[in-house]
Amino acid sequence: MHAYRKTTGRRAALALAGGVAATMLATTTTHATQPATPPASPPLRAVSPPSALAASGPVAGNEDAAVLRSLERAAHPLRSTDPGGRTADLRALSRMVGDAKVVGLGEATHGSHEFFAMKERVFRHLVEERGFTTFALEMSWSAGLRIDEYLQGGPGDPRRIARETLAGSPWEREEFVSLIGWMREHNRRHPDRRVHFMGDDLGAPKLGDPVFERVLSSVRGTRPEALPRLTELYAGLRPFDDVFAYLRKPLAERAENAARAQEAFDLVAAHRHDEGDAYAWTVQHARNIAQTFAFATVDLADPASVTTAERLRDRAMADNVLWWQRQTGHKVLLSAHNGHVGRLSTHPDMYPTTQGAVLRERLGRDYAAIGFTFAAGSFLTKDTSLDGDWKPVTVPAAVPGMNEHTLDQVGHRDFYLDLRTAPAAARAWLDRARPVYDAGSTFTPHPLPSLALGRSYDILVHLHRVRAADVLAPRPGHPAA
Repeated sequence: MHAYRKTTGRRAALALAGGVAATMLATTTTHATQPATPPASPPLRAVSPPSALAASGPVAGNEDAAVLRSLERAAHPLRSTDPGGRTADLRALSRMVGDAKVVGLGEATHGSHEFFAMKERVFRHLVEERGFTTFALEMSWSAGLRIDEYLQGGPGDPRRIARETLAGSPWEREEFVSLIGWMREHNRRHPDRRVHFMGDDLGAPKLGDPVFERVLSSVRGTRPEALPRLTELYAGLRPFDDVFAYLRKPLAERAENAARAQEAFDLVAAHRHDEGDAYAWTVQHARNIAQTFAFATVDLADPASVTTAERLRDRAMADNVLWWQRQTGHKVLLSAHNGHVGRLSTHPDMYPTTQGAVLRERLGRDYAAIGFTFAAGSFLTKDTSLDGDWKPVTVPAAVPGMNEHTLDQVGHRDFYLDLRTAPAAARAWLDRARPVYDAGSTFTPHPLPSLALGRSYDILVHLHRVRAADVLAPRPGHPAA
């Protein structure tokens, strides 16, 4: 039981994000000592092949020919995962997305070039062909605000913004510098069709002082009578700059702080209908503060508390996306781990209700979930959720019995398919749970988790091979940036 609790605690603390806690900021000292050239990538760690798997349905080699024929008929080949160039191969994907207001685009790992690059490629296509205007990432609300300020003309450059907002995370990579740079350039060239960036997650690894000041400044100008009490409530909470240090505080103290954050939110929200559209943003900022402190009451030694916290987190992420979509009217591409965009989780004991499940419940067919699979390759992961650096690990080709092994028998190197309209034989195969490659902040190859792809996603992108995402290079002329 002790070992189980220890493992659960590590997952939960970084599960502030399935990437959010993954966005733990590196220290200023770390950046100050960074070499002038990009650091050499650590050697790849190879993972031994998965053990021979008990068949949970037909396996390739003896695969039912009808299943492969069905998958072949449904598959649309991908020209590339990298942005730029022709996009004719994405037209079928655009039709699959249809009129959805929110599209969840997953990633089977938190650190593969092809997944990250494909995010930009799909977003650019949806902006140009379907009128999408917001890219959402499972990162903190306040960091998302900072990126969006830059996109709308604020100071800085893409690499500096990435370092400020994504440092220490798996997304502190060249692929996201490229995305941010394209979005800024798009807004320069198309001021009448501006795109935006949002963070849909809780305030981890930090909320930062600016989000508190946004709330206080707004209340100071619109409801000055509420300012003294609000200032008092926030005094002991701000700036909240290190969630991991905060989680070491006594549980009773964290529970008291959560109550103060909730009271502050209730105070701010009490007159939201009287203050107009602009005040709605103030309410949302206060809501995110309250969400963060509520999550941070998690007891990492109690598996039930961890599960409750993760349920709260995924629902909060969904609520934030829904709020943004209603408030702005934007169509949103939501980037997150497969386990957050899909309707099912590979770890249902910890993530019983995913963000994707909430979005489907609330939006119906206005939400479309796109999952990723890959048959072999490299990605970034950590030895433990709370410590260490992101390092590349390589996994061998999927073995019979895995979803990816069968998918890789389809006659395209990379492809996508609509799981909702696939032929009957393919749908029956897709609806059965089988082992999959799935890596968050950490990766456990034995045993692999299982997932029924057809019951989790609407659309699936399968890649033959992936490689680790590209290390962020220093800014030109700023070797210590």
